[in-house]
Amino acid sequence: MNFRYIIYSKDYNKYYTGGSHEDLETRIQNHNNKNYDNAYTSFANDWKLYLCIECTSFKQALKIEKHIKLMKSTIYIENLKKYPEMIEKLISKYDQ
Repeated sequence: MNFRYIIYSKDYNKYYTGGSHEDLETRIQNHNNKNYDNAYTSFANDWKLYLCIECTSFKQALKIEKHIKLMKSTIYIENLKKYPEMIEKLISKYDQ
């Protein structure tokens, strides 16, 4: 299964959108342990899972991640969590 996830750093009040097909807990620990050299997330070590979107394919997952990143909006990210129907629309829109 492919996932798109959004993590949040309370210390920096920042969100990060990424993707994985592996265990999300391990992925977030890797962000917090700075295991990704020169990554955007390397400035913080308090990342917590904010939202996870389960996708049916890698292609769909990439399209959803791109869509979220193009929005460049904290409010949009927060609304994704607040209004789950937005996620359903994204999944439907980018369904193969």
